[in-house]
Amino acid sequence: MNIQTFKPSLALAPFIKKYLIIESGEELVNRVLPETSLVMAFRFRGNVSYLNDNAQNQLPVSVLSGLRKSGQLISYSKNAANVLVIFKETGAAAFFREPLHELHGISVSLDHFTGFRNISELEEQLAEANDHAQRMQLVEHFLQSKIAYSKPDALILAAVDRIRIANGVVRIKELADALFISQDAFEKRFRRIAGVSPKQFSYIVRMQSIVNGGLTKQTLADTAFQAGYFDQPHFNKDFKLFTGQTPSEFLKSPVQW
Repeated sequence: MNIQTFKPSLALAPFIKKYLIIESGEELVNRVLPETSLVMAFRFRGNVSYLNDNAQNQLPVSVLSGLRKSGQLISYSKNAANVLVIFKETGAAAFFREPLHELHGISVSLDHFTGFRNISELEEQLAEANDHAQRMQLVEHFLQSKIAYSKPDALILAAVDRIRIANGVVRIKELADALFISQDAFEKRFRRIAGVSPKQFSYIVRMQSIVNGGLTKQTLADTAFQAGYFDQPHFNKDFKLFTGQTPSEFLKSPVQW
């Protein structure tokens, strides 16, 4: 699998973390773990499917994927190729009128969204582009035409930063109090902007910190305790929900991206 990373332009940097172009030389299956960012994908060659109950479900050519609480197996055909737009945690809301939390756990064809009804021209241009630099120009031009407002939500951005600093181990009421907003108003605003509740977002950050922060460097009991777990069974349950595997199984088959 060949993965190239591209930076967004200055105009889109407040909303987009990065672009990825993922190409599979051979047919393969990769386990994709939950992330804190919504992802827009454009397939310009081959086929990409997600595996569910041993069945392959082909993804649309252009798709928006919401946040998930568990890992997903993605199957790539030989010579498949995709452009991925990885939004910042508060960035996707600048492009979509629909409530983003309704995308939790699912992927939806991009032409289902207001303002994205006719994307066939872009899909054709991406497939016919001479190189990846041209594809990036096409995607950037397309996204710049869809921005609804110029700045991310500062309050939700601050909440995301606090959750990350705490590695996801936070109390939502205390977080809302620190931001001088009621818990109910905070949770509604967070869901609308980030695509999940602050509790679900914190869970993803917490598990990411476990997976990326030294799973092989200490005992599982120590890892669980440092992540705020007070019993091993609860930790094991959350880990398997997040990755689809036990810790020992996961270490034997790392994800590719």
